Amino acid sequence: TTQSTWGSRQIGKMSQVAFSLAQGTNPIVCQWCSDTGSCIKCVECNALFCVDCDVVLHKPAAYRRHTRSVTAAHAPELVEKFGELSTSTTPVPRPLSKKLRVYIDGCFDLMHSGHFNAIRQARALGDVLVVGVHSDAEITRHKGPPVMNENERYGLVEACKWVDELARDVPYSVSVALLDQLNCDFAVHGDDLAINANGQDAYGIVKAAGRCKIIKRTEGVSTTDLVGRLLLMTRSHLADRRESMDSASGDPVSEPAKPTPAGQLDSSAVSNFLPTTRRIIQFSNGKAPKPTDKIVYVDGAFDLFHVGHVETLKAAKALGDYLLVGVHDDPTVNLYKGRNYPVMSVHERVLNVLACKYVDEVIIAAPWVVTRDMILSMNIQVVAQGTSTKLDEDTAVPADPYEVPKSMGIYTEIPSLTDLSTEKIVERIIENRTRYLKRNKTKVPKDMAYYETKTFVQEV
Repeated sequence: TTQSTWGSRQIGKMSQVAFSLAQGTNPIVCQWCSDTGSCIKCVECNALFCVDCDVVLHKPAAYRRHTRSVTAAHAPELVEKFGELSTSTTPVPRPLSKKLRVYIDGCFDLMHSGHFNAIRQARALGDVLVVGVHSDAEITRHKGPPVMNENERYGLVEACKWVDELARDVPYSVSVALLDQLNCDFAVHGDDLAINANGQDAYGIVKAAGRCKIIKRTEGVSTTDLVGRLLLMTRSHLADRRESMDSASGDPVSEPAKPTPAGQLDSSAVSNFLPTTRRIIQFSNGKAPKPTDKIVYVDGAFDLFHVGHVETLKAAKALGDYLLVGVHDDPTVNLYKGRNYPVMSVHERVLNVLACKYVDEVIIAAPWVVTRDMILSMNIQVVAQGTSTKLDEDTAVPADPYEVPKSMGIYTEIPSLTDLSTEKIVERIIENRTRYLKRNKTKVPKDMAYYETKTFVQEV
């Protein structure tokens, strides 16, 4: 028969005489929480308990039932011999009542599907995922200036559906003390090497302590790659996308990529991301709307997914029960936005949107015009757009793509809480072109070294 779990909250109700701290010349260390101060023993039967873990560490022959006993599932297989507790290095099963807490951190600058997939894998390794995000100053010190500021990065990470807790302004190098402070059992990192400003492995300490797990890095996409693509943009391209690229102002940004000498920036004009149906399934909720659900539809390019997109999706989800998001394909975005858009391929953009916790389903390569047939087929009751929409001032459109939902009385606009846009992110790169060229010239050789020496790592 399963009994009530014995726990620390019940200590106050127990007899103060019956229990004492398990301290002395050889204090006992709990192998689950590594704490000496949480161990108590019964002075009558010498049973040893860990208060923090809610588990019996030593169950003697004369063991008697206490005010609250451990769950039957904990005993006897989780009981260790008294003399082995402080010396054994053999991993022992975790108590069933304690959740496994996992830590992963990063810059999460120009967040992409590789970031989201790392977070997904980390979450799959435990019960609670704590995600640490570095500050602007910390990133600048160790890697160079970030494109997105820390508040923009905090907001985007917090909106990821696999994130349980957010830790702001964490140090670049992970320590055992940091894991303990966040109550995390171990850290997670990709199979590439993270080097800090001192030239050391940023995860070296926790690796040596046996508190780091390695996951597979998502190939074909990185922040360095995205910055490389963005460096191909020019200010004249942003000023008038419809203007001929033969104009005297600015370089032609759409000219074919030229070969680059070894060690210099290679062309990032084309994404190397390899989309698979398996990845889409991993990111998908796999949840169909219920007949009673109020379905809300939002569409757009969602290029360089950012916190402005998140705010719009959050507000749209609040309008109903089920959020359906349409992501336009590359030719459509290219037609209306200009010759260098989108920066990310449709598959990259779809995965980014699917990673957002407010999104229930995505239409891949959604049509630019919202039609009556589409509304009826998908049972859409609300069509929403932010006030900063895909219909910006530089977009040449032959007709209003929302004419039908407007005539049906189901169209609404959501006030945009930020003026952040894909174009403004590109503008940041252009304004600081020299800084980011220097940053990428140090990053590209590291990425090349990873690909030359990498070995196969099974993905979680």
